[in-house]
Amino acid sequence: METFKVEGMVCGGCVNAVTRAIQNEDAGARVEVDLASGKLTTESALSKQQVAAIIEEAGYTVVG
Repeated sequence: METFKVEGMVCGGCVNAVTRAIQNEDAGARVEVDLASGKLTTESALSKQQVAAIIEEAGYTVVG
């Protein structure tokens, strides 16, 4: 499992967009988002760098 601090996610639509983007690359990925803290946790076959790039391509900022 990898955890990311993501800026810019403010609603359920944001969560759906990021989740879909990750699952488009890894259909078996499990994605959990805590909007209050801005944390996204994923269990995926993709590397941490790949997931971070997907999040950024979806229009959000990975911090750290």
